[in-house]
Amino acid sequence: MSGAALGLEIVFVFFLALFLLHRYGDFKKQHRLVIVATLLAWYLCFLIVFILPLDVSTTIYNRCKLAVNSSPAESNGSYVTLAPSKQKCFKPWSYIPDGIMPIFWRVVYWTSQFLTWILLPFMQSYARSGGFSITGKIKTALIENAIYYGTYLLIFGAFLIYVAVNPKFNLQWNQLQTIGIAAANTWGLFLLVLLLGYGLVEIPRSHWNGAKRGYLLMKTYFKAAKLMTEKADAEENLEDVMEEVRKVSESIKYNHPLRKCVDTILKKCPTEYQERMGRNMDDYEDFEERQNSYPSEKSLVKLHKQVIYSVQRHRRTQSQEPENKIVQYFYTPTVEWYWECLLRPWFYRVLAVVLATFSVIVVWSECTFFSTNPVLSLFAVFIQLAEKTYNYIYIEMACFLTIFFLSICVYSTVFRIRVFNYYYLASHHQTDAYSLLFSGMLFCRLTPPLCLNFLGLTHMDATISHRDAQPTAYTSIMGSMRVLSFIADGFYIYYPMLVVILCIATYFSLGTRCLNLLGFQQFMGDSEMTSDLIDEGKELIRREKRKRQRQEEGENRRREWKERYGNREDSTRNRVVHTEQKESSFSETNTNRPLSKYTRSNGRTERDRIELLQDAEPLDFNADSINDDPLESDSGRYQPGGRYLSMSRSVIFDDV
Repeated sequence: MSGAALGLEIVFVFFLALFLLHRYGDFKKQHRLVIVATLLAWYLCFLIVFILPLDVSTTIYNRCKLAVNSSPAESNGSYVTLAPSKQKCFKPWSYIPDGIMPIFWRVVYWTSQFLTWILLPFMQSYARSGGFSITGKIKTALIENAIYYGTYLLIFGAFLIYVAVNPKFNLQWNQLQTIGIAAANTWGLFLLVLLLGYGLVEIPRSHWNGAKRGYLLMKTYFKAAKLMTEKADAEENLEDVMEEVRKVSESIKYNHPLRKCVDTILKKCPTEYQERMGRNMDDYEDFEERQNSYPSEKSLVKLHKQVIYSVQRHRRTQSQEPENKIVQYFYTPTVEWYWECLLRPWFYRVLAVVLATFSVIVVWSECTFFSTNPVLSLFAVFIQLAEKTYNYIYIEMACFLTIFFLSICVYSTVFRIRVFNYYYLASHHQTDAYSLLFSGMLFCRLTPPLCLNFLGLTHMDATISHRDAQPTAYTSIMGSMRVLSFIADGFYIYYPMLVVILCIATYFSLGTRCLNLLGFQQFMGDSEMTSDLIDEGKELIRREKRKRQRQEEGENRRREWKERYGNREDSTRNRVVHTEQKESSFSETNTNRPLSKYTRSNGRTERDRIELLQDAEPLDFNADSINDDPLESDSGRYQPGGRYLSMSRSVIFDDV
């Protein structure tokens, strides 16, 4: 099993990242480079979360081997290694051979850092750029990221000056590397605590409220009204942008040098707008003699950017959830009734209690993990108890559940937050390239400090535990944070305590109330805006319900009509064939009778004439008024055979 667990998790995490990206992205419409870059960013971040418990169990096994090979009581600074004389070290089932994990972490970490600080920001600006050429888009991306990169260089330069001025440090390459890692982790930890404080409270509360049917119904009404408002805003914005495109398209004819730019903009517009604006594309005009000013290329670039944004926003509001046939096969109406009415409320309540318990443990450990004597962090207590018995399965499960819960609290917030419609992860393949790249950038910045925070909570980080023990391969790649003492002994220890204040603010919905006061529509039970939107949502759902009921009733009427009169039509056709046979036999017996001009020349002509009479409505066109009943008229009596027997054929076919 040496290295097999590592290989299995690498494959599993890849398909997990691919599944999530398929749910949010669109492989058919979005650029291949955007898909590959986002998939790589998500994959590397998920790898760190899933592989780190294996690193912890392997490190504990290596510590056990060192303890057995050392003397019974060998003092190493403040840490004393005790080697039991009878106990042997059992190799964990997921043991990873020496030398693999350092190389693995080095490749994963530095690739993710290259993505998040250099490649993804550049691709993000490139995707949102309105340039008409590759060179123009690259130029725009470089200009937009100049301030972005300058801020990071300023922070890194401040750390570099601090180390260079301090006489205690001898500046070397590994110390420069540690300074860069510390700067990146400081930025990530700052954002991590904000997202973690929100997720620790909101996730258990959302599951608890999910067990209340009345709460879910009111929130559904609110979401329906909010989505309708967003849809109306998106359509209005698209109409305004399309009007600008129409004016530009009419002013710049096909012989103008900027017409290629206009054609590029038109290709990004919806099909109905392209057909509407394509009527005036072939008009010739001598633009050199015209005195009016034309739009500049810079204004066309700006218009192109607005078109990309407005079309994507409008398409997102038009999306509908596709039906999954596999889910429908297993999730039958009976199963749905038992789940929604009986099992779901109790399951959500139990899950909410479990998640709330985890949240309390995390908050307590975040405030006390710096205490090593006595050990107050509950996660550290659990890991140390398992370390004494070398129960590797328990160690890996405890580590995985801990880091998985922390990741859910942070990542779910990333998936749920929305920044003015510029960043929004929409499911069902409706997320644009800008948001996908931004999410990958956030994941790569949040995951390394999240894992360092986890190692600090479990006292597996020597910087926190102050023990001269063998570190994990992950912390060895990070380097010793003691190069910057004010960060290692100050910011990393005391800043996570801010999660308590953030949890209290989230519990009382202070952020939601502030956004509601600023005019952003948020779901709050005691808000007048929320009540208005709930009432509007009720009316929208009633209207949609009546519409679907009318459609269903219409389909039922058509089905009943077809079932009622379908057999009658078949019997009518059979009687017509029987009548034809009688007429043909009658004509054979009367061959001596003189032929009139209306005698049928062959069976095909008569059959066509009978079908024409059969399909015609039983109306008498020679009646005095249109109100005369054709069924009661002697001249238009309709027989089951499908013919007007008393009406002269010449009268019927006079107009024909």
